[in-house]
Amino acid sequence: MPDPQYVHAAFSAIASRYVTANHILSLGADVVWRERVVQIIAEWKPASLLDIATGTGDLALAIKRALPETQVLGTDFCRPMLDVALSRGLSNVLEADALNLPLEDASFEVATVAFGLRNMADYGAALREFRRILKPGGHLLVLDFNLPENPLLAKPYSLYLHHVLPTIAGWVTGESAAYDYLGESIESFPKGAALCELMNQSGFKDATCLPQSVGIAAIYIAEVNEALPR
Repeated sequence: MPDPQYVHAAFSAIASRYVTANHILSLGADVVWRERVVQIIAEWKPASLLDIATGTGDLALAIKRALPETQVLGTDFCRPMLDVALSRGLSNVLEADALNLPLEDASFEVATVAFGLRNMADYGAALREFRRILKPGGHLLVLDFNLPENPLLAKPYSLYLHHVLPTIAGWVTGESAAYDYLGESIESFPKGAALCELMNQSGFKDATCLPQSVGIAAIYIAEVNEALPR
C-alpha cells in the first residue's frame, strides 16, 4: 500500500504542473476517459456528487460543465492540489483524508475517484468510507490506470511506465522522483475482477469493469448494497 506521507509530498511538489503532465503522459487519452465518465454519470442524473481525491479538479470541473444542476464537492488531502483546483474554477472544495471524510452518512448520490484510489493507504477502508457517505441506491465510479489487455503490449508498456514516463514527467514537472513509484503502483493495484470483488466486499454490489484504450485504464462502477449495514 502507498505511504500517505510520500504521496502527499509528491503531489504537493507537482501540483502546479500536474494537469499539463497528465495530458502529455497519456497523449490526451485522460480527457477521453473523463468524457466517458461524465457520460455514465449523466445517465444517473445525480443531484449531489462527491469527487474524492479531486486533485486539481479535472473530473469535478468536467462534471460541473456537463451537469450544471448537480451539486459537486471536491475533496483532497493535498492543499496545493486544491489550490490549483480553486484557481481553475472549482469553488466547492474540502481538504480531507479520503479514509476519514468529515461528511454525514448517506449525504451524496454519487461518489467518484479518478486516479486516486490507487494512492490510498487502504483500498478496502477507502471503499467502505465511500459507501458510508452514499445514499441508498447511490453509485460509486472509480477511474484508474490498468494494464493492457493484449499480452504483446505488456512488456513495452512496462518499459514505458518504469523508464520513459518518469523521464518525461521529470522534464515537464521538474520532479521526476514524484513519478518513480507510478509504474509499481499501477502494477500492484487490484485490477478487473479483483477490484470488482473488493468493491462488492466493501458494501457495494454489481461492480463492473469497463476497460478503456486497450486496457491501459478502466472505469469501475458499482451500486450501494442496501442489504448490508453501514
